[in-house]
Amino acid sequence: MLNNGMNKNQFAIFLFLVMILLVLNRFLMLKEEVPLTETQEMVNHSHVSSQRLFENVWEEIRDNYYDAELNKQDWTRWKEHYHGKIKTDDDAKVAIDTMLASLDDPYSRFLTKAEYSDQNTSINSKITGIGVNIASIAGKINIINVIEGTPAQSANLLPNDVIIAIDGKDVSGMPLSDVANLVRGPENSIVEITVLRNKDKLTKKVVRKEIKIKTVKSSIDKNIGYIKINTFIGATTPNEFLEALEKTKDTEGLIIDLRGNTGGLLPNAIFIANLFIPEGKLVSIVGREGYKYDIVAQDTEFGVQKPLVVLVDGASASASEILSGALKDYHKAKLIGTRTYGKGMVQKIIPMQNETGLNLTIAKYLTPNGTDINQKGIEPDIKVTFSLNDIKTRNDAQLNAAKNYLSKMLSQK
Repeated sequence: MLNNGMNKNQFAIFLFLVMILLVLNRFLMLKEEVPLTETQEMVNHSHVSSQRLFENVWEEIRDNYYDAELNKQDWTRWKEHYHGKIKTDDDAKVAIDTMLASLDDPYSRFLTKAEYSDQNTSINSKITGIGVNIASIAGKINIINVIEGTPAQSANLLPNDVIIAIDGKDVSGMPLSDVANLVRGPENSIVEITVLRNKDKLTKKVVRKEIKIKTVKSSIDKNIGYIKINTFIGATTPNEFLEALEKTKDTEGLIIDLRGNTGGLLPNAIFIANLFIPEGKLVSIVGREGYKYDIVAQDTEFGVQKPLVVLVDGASASASEILSGALKDYHKAKLIGTRTYGKGMVQKIIPMQNETGLNLTIAKYLTPNGTDINQKGIEPDIKVTFSLNDIKTRNDAQLNAAKNYLSKMLSQK
């Protein structure tokens, strides 16, 4: 339950903390994702030559990368190697990508103008489009999901529809990013989507609208509340989580589902952990040359006190591991599922010239007990896997195990 509600002063303080977190969210992330976006935030609109863009990125890496030895190499060799050779931004990207590859770091990456724009709108948790998630399967563009309350749903587009044309243009074999760009467009403009449904060819005219992406959803099953955090990358995630807590406040037990949540923004994980952990260290950030900074819980006089289970799996990464790791270390929750991914590195989002960006690893993190989970993951307290029969019958054995665990605990109170 929320501790006795909040008076106006406490609520004002809490909202102030939320605003600070939303600002911090612009700067730190733990896992790059592939967002769909148009709006740009934190954009450096200044324009420099492609050669200078490369050199500026080279300097950022030299001065701020987590490993001061830069993977034991002479960093000047890259600047010398590409001196005077970069004529276009495409040249710069190839050179920067090659330079970054030498760090042997899968999380540091250069973002083109389009990619950086995509990331920023993902942080804003909104896009301008029709409201579908798409994937390329065997060269075909499949609709995986239709977001509720969006133009796509109104137009009766359905999961498993295969998109074959957009505005009359054949998209078969086209890269997924190019298809996404064709679907997007100015708000209130019309896009014509042609799909194959079974053997029927259908054409739908859909009006593009601003799509606000919900990162948190909740439900109630008897006396157990369920909160699914899809991603930590949205700036609205803290408020959405508070709304979910409010909706489930009358339940006796709570399940937080982090399965498939590949991460996002560090402050979001800290914010949610602080709701369950009122004092003490939440995470330690270890920066360049061993500099260590402990992030501790803030006294907001606002917290959740009820039996808690957290669901995790092999795709639960970075921010998901910060939250689950803190809850496990403080014995605030039982973790159920399978071992987490094991990403313990922190990236900074750096706006670069020409509207490009750089996601650069600047630190690693440790759980409150000082555990380094990078490439190791977090073992659940109760391991539950899916059998072939579970998959065939769509039985969520992990969620059922969480409900059974909480039900037994509540019955013993």
